[in-house]
Amino acid sequence: MKFEGTRISDLKAGETISGLYILRSAELKVSSNKKTYIDLVLSDSTGEIPAKWWDTGEDQFNALVPNKLFHVSARVDLWRDAPQLNISMMRIAGEEEQKRISEFVQSAPWQPEKMLEAVYAYTAKIRSPEIRNIVMAMLDRKEDKLIFWPAAKSLHHSVRSGLLYHILRMLQCAEALSRVYDGINTDLLFAGVIIHDLSKIGELSANELGMAEYTKEGQLLGHIVMGVEEVDRIGRETGASEEVILLLKHMIISHHYEAEYGSPKKPAFLEAELLHHIDMIDARVYDYQNATRNLDPGSFSDPVWSLDKRCIYKPMLKET
Repeated sequence: MKFEGTRISDLKAGETISGLYILRSAELKVSSNKKTYIDLVLSDSTGEIPAKWWDTGEDQFNALVPNKLFHVSARVDLWRDAPQLNISMMRIAGEEEQKRISEFVQSAPWQPEKMLEAVYAYTAKIRSPEIRNIVMAMLDRKEDKLIFWPAAKSLHHSVRSGLLYHILRMLQCAEALSRVYDGINTDLLFAGVIIHDLSKIGELSANELGMAEYTKEGQLLGHIVMGVEEVDRIGRETGASEEVILLLKHMIISHHYEAEYGSPKKPAFLEAELLHHIDMIDARVYDYQNATRNLDPGSFSDPVWSLDKRCIYKPMLKET
């Protein structure tokens, strides 16, 4: 018989629960009263939750293996209006249960092979050979990993195949906008959407379950700098003009818009401006949908960090 326990989406404050969860991270800390405890993040296919394991030490900490399944017993508490687990027992699951770990991983809702096929279809719509060759070369070198890569370690699209899902939804949004507004160069816009985050494959290291950690290069450079370097290198390899290389590099370097978020330059042409806003739209849509997915209509979510710690409301409207 398979043990499942309580899903994270079903946790309610005040309950005592048991469940099977993936350990995403663990850190040994010292409390204000000088006692050691372990600060953890646990996840399953429905979400993730912070947890505390009080009155523990190095022996318990050294037995924890990130990205493995663990049996957990805990009380669900509220801390700063958000749920967290107060752990009473935690032990690693057996080998047979570890084989089921893919069942507990959050994944994009669309089949990755179909998403990749759709991204290549958008690439084929790029009329400029110079731009299309750069995009094709970057995709070709990364497609094996793009199938399962997350878009982040945490926050938006931090799920298996999340990066591919993010790119495809942005392409769909970009195409829709190009039907509304005249004068948009879809060669530049489609290319910018496809390549703007591709160097997250390199900024992050990830396994085939989409569980990621930052690489040394990712921490020291980040995907924006890494992406600019990659476009420059591949642009010259494919014989692209200086103008094309410069435009694509600018789209990458400006897509976060603000210096505090990693962009030393703001967008200087229309397609770069649109790239930033389409990126933000998709990230925000994801955060809103993720926050309300398991809510009953008429109720509020827990505070969402990426949305300025707002509690998100799920409207109570009849479906039509």
